[in-house]
Amino acid sequence: MKTMRMICLIVGLIVSSTSCRTLNKNKSGGPFPTNNTAYSSAAGQRNTSEPSTSALKNRLNQVTKFVQQNGYSTEYCFLVDMGICSGKNRFFVYDMKKNIIALSGLVAHGNCNSHFLELARFSNRPNCGCSSLGRYKVGSSYQGEFGKSYRLYGLDSSNSNAFKRAIVLHGFDPVPDQEIYPKVLCNSFGCPMVSRSFLNKLCGIIDKSEKPILLWVYN
Repeated sequence: MKTMRMICLIVGLIVSSTSCRTLNKNKSGGPFPTNNTAYSSAAGQRNTSEPSTSALKNRLNQVTKFVQQNGYSTEYCFLVDMGICSGKNRFFVYDMKKNIIALSGLVAHGNCNSHFLELARFSNRPNCGCSSLGRYKVGSSYQGEFGKSYRLYGLDSSNSNAFKRAIVLHGFDPVPDQEIYPKVLCNSFGCPMVSRSFLNKLCGIIDKSEKPILLWVYN
């Protein structure tokens, strides 16, 4: 944990004046693996803290059908829009009864075992250190290295290794409560990592829910 905290502090200094943009790294000499490992990446990120209206509407239509058919909560769902810059709020708690975004906060993406990734990359391979796109079941809580955390179970082929990879929803002290754009957020090792305060708000929703909550990470 001390090592990760130090990484976040160092990265914060390095990128303090960096705006959110697509990195044009050397394809053969950049920080990303160049072997046959299956990676996908965000083509570009938006500096808005609002999800795309059309994308959100389409996503919610799919969410509604899924939760009704599979016994998930029909009150709240969690949506993470990786198409938004990490310095902007991109973790959204959607109230499906009121049809509104009830809460929003910052969330980190994985570093794919590099020193730092400004732009998210995605993989489902074990030990890849990347974020994985797809739907997750928010499982039970436990006390771990980062305090109270929630186990996540991948429901799609793109995130089926989540539990095996120990991908969990957790808080971390260096993640701030407020947006930091044009600065960018520190990375996780693949987990959706939020601020302590925001996690506490999520706990209030998760722990009171009689049915499991759906978390959907998309791009």
